[in-house]
Amino acid sequence: METDLILALALAGVTLGIVEGIKPGPLLTMVIKETLSGGLRAGAWTAAAPIFTDGPLVIISLFAAGWFATQPFALFTISIVGGIFLIKMGIDCFSIQPPASDELLIDAKGAFQRGLLTNLLNPNVYVFWFLIGGPLMATAAKEEPLAPIAYALSFLISIILVKTFIAYIFDKTRGNISVKMYKNALSLCGIAMLIFAIGFIIQGIEIWSTEF
Repeated sequence: METDLILALALAGVTLGIVEGIKPGPLLTMVIKETLSGGLRAGAWTAAAPIFTDGPLVIISLFAAGWFATQPFALFTISIVGGIFLIKMGIDCFSIQPPASDELLIDAKGAFQRGLLTNLLNPNVYVFWFLIGGPLMATAAKEEPLAPIAYALSFLISIILVKTFIAYIFDKTRGNISVKMYKNALSLCGIAMLIFAIGFIIQGIEIWSTEF
């Protein structure tokens, strides 16, 4: 057993998980949005989305990294569809009203589903696993089969814990902010989503113009 390799991959997973957890992106924006509108439970459910989106990609990317790199149409499709979805969610942010005290745990299941869909339609997730995570794990697997597992688990646990902690912070401070500040925070989430949407669509257009 290559213990050093396993520990090295686990450390890499934790590091990348923390970076991806705090890095601004559609899922983090969705975590903040759901926490502000539905409470910590909704935010935590949204933060758990990588278990069900990245998890299967870990397995698939081990086998499909090379193929995906030669299929730009797949990434183009994800970019455009993801951009359209984020436009809708961004616009929704401007119409959300502050929740009443007895509505703080509303629709937690719906929050998870929205987080799941956000991550599924985020092209950066596919780029990361198929072009970065997949090849890295595939290379390590040749020397130590447990190393990719250590990497994947440490990455997923880290990114979920970091995003859940961010949800906790926003949940604790929400009760101390005014309605105006609340709406301003959600509006910033909406603007961020629209910016990400534009980025995804531009990425899709660049892929189309370059590859087709």
